Amino acid sequence: MNKPYEFPDATGHFGPYGGTFVSETLVHALEELKSVYAHYQNDPEFLAEFESELKHFVGRPSPVYHAKRWSDLVGGAQIYFKREDLNHTGAHKVNNCIGQAMLAKRMGKLRVIAETGAGQHGVATATVAARYGMKCVVYMGQEDVARQAQNVFRMKLLGAEVIPVSSGSKTLKDALNEAMRDWVTNVEDTFYIIGTVAGPHPYPMLVRDFQSVIGRECIQQMPLMVGKQPDYVLACVGGGSNAMGIFHPYLNVDGVQLVGVEAAGEGIETGKHAASLSAGTPGVLHGNRTYLLQSDDGQIIETHSVSAGLDYPGVGPEHAWLKDSGRAQYVGVTDAEALEAFHQCCRIEGIIPALESSHALAHAAKLAKTLPKDKVILVNLSGRGDKDMHTVARQSGAEFYCHPDCKTGAEMACNKK
Repeated sequence: MNKPYEFPDATGHFGPYGGTFVSETLVHALEELKSVYAHYQNDPEFLAEFESELKHFVGRPSPVYHAKRWSDLVGGAQIYFKREDLNHTGAHKVNNCIGQAMLAKRMGKLRVIAETGAGQHGVATATVAARYGMKCVVYMGQEDVARQAQNVFRMKLLGAEVIPVSSGSKTLKDALNEAMRDWVTNVEDTFYIIGTVAGPHPYPMLVRDFQSVIGRECIQQMPLMVGKQPDYVLACVGGGSNAMGIFHPYLNVDGVQLVGVEAAGEGIETGKHAASLSAGTPGVLHGNRTYLLQSDDGQIIETHSVSAGLDYPGVGPEHAWLKDSGRAQYVGVTDAEALEAFHQCCRIEGIIPALESSHALAHAAKLAKTLPKDKVILVNLSGRGDKDMHTVARQSGAEFYCHPDCKTGAEMACNKK
């Protein structure tokens, strides 16, 4: 890609994807947000505050780490991790939440709402709401409340109200639906902090911009550590914010191949997966046009992934464009492969990764075996796996319940206490 990358266009499109497909009630709110972001995105005072918060509150820059023991064991290319798991709150999500909360503060909106699947975006939103003295409401599918109970408690400790969503598949898609309904109802005093690079324009752009600190740091760090830029950059893709955060600064860097790793669940051929780019078709969901998992008559299909954060039937529109343009490729990793990589990373490198990130780690191990030792793979380790202990325990057959009769694997979701 030799010419400058200038997406999205003025209407929020990445080629045929993106745009603004919302009710009339939200048009004014989105126009207001576009105007405010256009004013502040290059404002020196705003950027200085953002950089200061990233440094002193989040703990950036996050380091790059050479997974040497795992690389030697796998054989082939050398694997490096971008350690977003070391951020305050334990994932990349806080980068974007700080930026959006700063915009909300300048707009005079002191109530923020969010949707969350794995809970990390909810925790990050609750964290910055506490930091700035805002009221916070987080929507979360009932299924995810059960499997991410630790993060639910963290949100409540931080002062957020967590609202379980019982409609549909009771996962991220349904939480996002409820958050959109809240925003329509309370648009005058509420700011919606979207956690991924999806949704109506300008969200895919501004979330990407706030998360691009990840890739910008890597471009500075890799030559100092390795002597060159990586040959491959890998990241897991649900909605796709951690992936766009590391991909975007590399789009015009020659020789760097970008690989997004989706949740293949029990196998794409089974239909029980969340691989929108690998197995989906273009359509409209949650305010934007992108690749979706849908039936022939346009109904959204229920998804499956062992990872709550990847359990979404769509993907950010910029990823859809990168797929079609060929600048990035997208592959699937199954639940079993992700869990195997999770355990290997724990035991070989002493790092407990998020199940989302474990999908990217699994593909990195497969890819490394096919490459010579002088090749370098950089994986965005987007979060840590503390939140996934109950899920991993259940998958492993371990006893990790609050009492013998409890099979939720989550004490705070148990009704038998």
